[in-house]
Amino acid sequence: MIMTVLNITALVLSIILSWHYIKGGTMAGCGGGSPCEQVLNSRWSSIAGIVPVSGLAVGVYLALLAAGFFAGPDTEPSLRRLSWSVMLILAGSVAGSAIWFTIVQKWIIGAFCPWCTATHITGFLLSLFIIVRALKAGYAAYEGQHHVAHPATEKPGRTGSNRMFRPAIIAGLLLAGMVLAGILPLTQSGYNPPSVYSKGKSQEIIPVIDFRTSPVAGSPDAPVKVILMFDYQCAHCQQLHFMLDNVIERFQGKLAFAICPVPLNPRCNRYIPAETEAFKNSCELARTGLAVWRAKPEAFKSFQDYMFTFESGARWRPRSPENARSKAIELAGRQEFEKAWSDPWLDEYIEKSVLLYGTTLAGGKGGVPRLLYGNRWVIPDAIDAGELEMILRNTLGVDPAR
Repeated sequence: MIMTVLNITALVLSIILSWHYIKGGTMAGCGGGSPCEQVLNSRWSSIAGIVPVSGLAVGVYLALLAAGFFAGPDTEPSLRRLSWSVMLILAGSVAGSAIWFTIVQKWIIGAFCPWCTATHITGFLLSLFIIVRALKAGYAAYEGQHHVAHPATEKPGRTGSNRMFRPAIIAGLLLAGMVLAGILPLTQSGYNPPSVYSKGKSQEIIPVIDFRTSPVAGSPDAPVKVILMFDYQCAHCQQLHFMLDNVIERFQGKLAFAICPVPLNPRCNRYIPAETEAFKNSCELARTGLAVWRAKPEAFKSFQDYMFTFESGARWRPRSPENARSKAIELAGRQEFEKAWSDPWLDEYIEKSVLLYGTTLAGGKGGVPRLLYGNRWVIPDAIDAGELEMILRNTLGVDPAR
């Protein structure tokens, strides 16, 4: 019963995730730009950009459920042994996949999806339970009819010769399942994805950005300007930031990015669900960055680099509002920063950036970073400057030679 409940729970969660992948939209608790959305819309959520990983999980859990019906003591011995063999192999695959996708969320994407995590935990518990039951219930009582137990030294059906599987066989079957699970990361790592997890065209009037007064990465005189919407607490934005200089160089200085901070916080962004708490400092951080630009434009790049640089450890973590403010004052000067902080232009610019964000929402895809060129927008998932250049040219149609 416990195995069945765990199996059905994991199956239902996988079906929900598969339905979301096919139909789009926002999962409950995964508001625009949330860590959950970053995971669900990443390249790691599918195989070759076609089959959702959760869809593969649905097949595995259905197979486990079917095999479980033949694992009881009333089943014919050979069929029972076969069902346990299948269950142990699949348990190894489920456990291996759970470990892999936990690694992906923690160290590759840098964000966790509660739906995915719940599925992985349930699957891992199911795998452990199958292993325990295989060891305990793996004694083939039906073989006892071929072995007479000594009443003083043995329990019927509990001798070494009466095991359905020896521990070494169980370990071998689990290892075979983990090897099968290992094909998944090899497939995902070897596949060259389109580098885009959402794109579209704005169906509304796009607010006009004055490129002469907005923060810019690259030359303000570049003939082509792409609007970059980002959040200072977004891990994907941090990765993208350090591709910008390389991409600008690839376009021979004819491309620049208009920097538009879009706080993914409902306090200053009405397009973000009210329950979103992952970006609680975003509004203040956005104002701090814009204040640096307003006070001392030449210091803005240094501030951006500081905000997205690793402070310590092996993983980037967003700066606190206190640290960001201290750095801003250090770069721009206290008097100049305080004057810029009270400038109404800051809130006006954030509002305009939020409006840009609102015109590019589609299908519940609220993630950042987001690139906008003309009326085309894209949420990239580039791993290097080469992929980002491909997105700009092929998806957004950026061509400075035109």
